[in-house]
Amino acid sequence: ISGYSLVVQARDSGTPPLSSSVTVNVDISDVNDNSPVFTPANYTAVIQENKPVGTSILQLVVTDKDSFHNGPPFTFTILTGNEEEEFTLDPHGVLRSAVIFKHMVSTEYVLCVQAKDSGRPQQVSHTYVQVRVIEESIHKPTAIPLEIFIVTMEDDFPGGVIGKIHATDQDVYDVLTYTLKSEQKSLFKVNSHDGKIIALGGLDNGKYVLNVSVSDGRFQVPIDVVVHVEQLLQEMLQNTVTIRFENVSPEDFVGLHMHGFRRTLRNAVLSQKQDSLHIISIQPVAGSSQLDMLFAVQMHSGGFYKPTYLIQKLTNARRHLENVIRISAILEKNCSGLDCQEQHCEQSLSIDSHSLMTYSTARISFVCPRFYRNVRCMC
Repeated sequence: ISGYSLVVQARDSGTPPLSSSVTVNVDISDVNDNSPVFTPANYTAVIQENKPVGTSILQLVVTDKDSFHNGPPFTFTILTGNEEEEFTLDPHGVLRSAVIFKHMVSTEYVLCVQAKDSGRPQQVSHTYVQVRVIEESIHKPTAIPLEIFIVTMEDDFPGGVIGKIHATDQDVYDVLTYTLKSEQKSLFKVNSHDGKIIALGGLDNGKYVLNVSVSDGRFQVPIDVVVHVEQLLQEMLQNTVTIRFENVSPEDFVGLHMHGFRRTLRNAVLSQKQDSLHIISIQPVAGSSQLDMLFAVQMHSGGFYKPTYLIQKLTNARRHLENVIRISAILEKNCSGLDCQEQHCEQSLSIDSHSLMTYSTARISFVCPRFYRNVRCMC
């Protein structure tokens, strides 16, 4: 408890008795009686040979149970193990290399490090840091090419995470970093630590080839990343058909089935090769293992095929489509359990272009807007 607030009353012995009160604040001063604590108690670190001077090896983490003025900032000192001055330790507790290490010269160093707090009198604690010197990288990183498809309403892309690069390295201790060529940073960003790709708002329709690379500190490898952006037209929503799949997750559909199903679907519904198939969105059906896919077909002349025409085509080709993935239903008008006379209901679709869903796998990522289906009886 750092303080108490007391109300004290004085009352005299007269008739009637008179009194008055005063507030007494008692502050409890902290005594510097806790030493700094290293977490963990001792450290093990690894550095590859031939790394440049100033390479970060380890970040020391220190806490103190005393009040703030008796704790940080801490003063760090290497007491033993650094007689040849191979290491430096900055005021923030970052251990760095002061020489270029050679695996053939020495494979291990043991440092005794002291942390001293800011209290009076100062309290100290110690930790041991074992640093292993290993051979430099001999394997190049390997990365999987990534293709990203973004579907958005006209000129209304809000931006966000659109995919993630998957890269590996056979050198156990290699730390991979990702970079994007500077001239593309006005449209995209790449997280240097985990390879997540972020698109900024306002992407135009078209194809983007990103100049991305991954490095292990020695080798730098380019990665093929292609982004396709398709802007939806409002007219598409009035001519959509929904195919509902059984027992499939969005990620499995995108990674395993989308290319094959798209090809089979084109063969089933396109009347001319110049017609265009547009996958508008995919979305799980709430409370089930089903998945809805919205699509529309644009004629070469510019208009869209009516849903009744597409459903007839789909019904005739359903057996071929199910060779790729199991279909639960083909929906144009879904009454959603409404007790409409002769099942006659009206359906409307709305798209929330600012609520994007990203379904990402190692090789392919699909980004699409969330949709809502509204139905009402037309009795």
